[in-house]
Amino acid sequence: MPASELAEKQAERASADQVEVRDAVGNLLADGDQVTLIKDLDVKGAGQTLKRGTLIKSIRLTGDAQEIDCKFDGIKGLVLRAEFVRKR
Repeated sequence: MPASELAEKQAERASADQVEVRDAVGNLLADGDQVTLIKDLDVKGAGQTLKRGTLIKSIRLTGDAQEIDCKFDGIKGLVLRAEFVRKR
């Protein structure tokens, strides 16, 4: 198989493996995006409540279509559901 065909097949496989993550209003999310919370969320284990309108910077996508990984002051390993955020 020629190298060009092999590269095309690998690119197709890589694009098929990526999961589309959409926020509450249907916008496509990507790594590094900023999102805003659309609902007050109680954070289990941290004893905090993240209020509606809180800005979360620099998100990372996980392999799941509904989960995003992010950082927030005082909370390590915060994972949010995409249905509770809106792209900024």
